[in-house]
Amino acid sequence: MSESSAVRRRPLDLDEATDRELLGAHVDGNRDAFRVLFRRHYNHLWQLALRTCRTPEDAADCLQDALLSAHRNAARFRGDAEVRSWLHRIVVNACLDRMRRNKARYSVSLSEEGMPEPAVERDDMAHREISMVVDAALFRLPDDQRAALVAIDMEGYTVAEAAQLLGVAEGTIKSRCSRGRKRLQQELEFLHDPGNRT
Repeated sequence: MSESSAVRRRPLDLDEATDRELLGAHVDGNRDAFRVLFRRHYNHLWQLALRTCRTPEDAADCLQDALLSAHRNAARFRGDAEVRSWLHRIVVNACLDRMRRNKARYSVSLSEEGMPEPAVERDDMAHREISMVVDAALFRLPDDQRAALVAIDMEGYTVAEAAQLLGVAEGTIKSRCSRGRKRLQQELEFLHDPGNRT
């Protein structure tokens, strides 16, 4: 046996392997490789699903659907993006699919009765209340605008990266972000009142 074939047959250290090596090992039949890859990116993907979906239950279902899809379709990974970006896109698509299916079931009241009382003091509860109001406004945006804003403003992706992740043109991402930010600004105008700030 040549030295090069001995090197090739050496077992892969999964904890030290790159994402691409893990995905390749999974495709080649390694039963633990995908588990290590999933564990490595779980926190990021879970936060992404939470920010994109309406409820933690939907987020959990979407993440499960996305990872099952990634597990089954790993051989289709073309390698033209990072594995993390590939997983990100699968999770976002799973979330958008679920939101489209659930659209008829959800309704958000726009009446003032559903809004929290204005915050008076700078405290943790007031901060949580404002965060809930902002989240509610974010979830009133159309799904495509919310996905674009989450990618750019919350996940920190560039316009080009977000366009690739969501499978649309860069101009479309810019337009969705612009419209989404304008709508959020209108809905959250009342927060400019000093009595409503944390």
